[in-house]
Amino acid sequence: MAARADWSTASFGDAADTSPAELSVLGEHLGHCRRWSGRLFTLQCRAQWLRAFVAGRIVTTLVVVALLYAAVWLLT
Repeated sequence: MAARADWSTASFGDAADTSPAELSVLGEHLGHCRRWSGRLFTLQCRAQWLRAFVAGRIVTTLVVVALLYAAVWLLT
């Protein structure tokens, strides 16, 4: 016997519409997004990209850091 999907929408059979509270929260969220859209947001995006890049290549990153450390140690 196949399982039947039981679900309902948030409108509970009524017309789907936004409430004033939802619009208020959405407005606050959009204001927050606008405040973060400056230089700090760009810096945060680049930092997240760098973190993801390094995390995906952790062994290679550790080897490069070790080689740089060894090179500096040998040159001093």
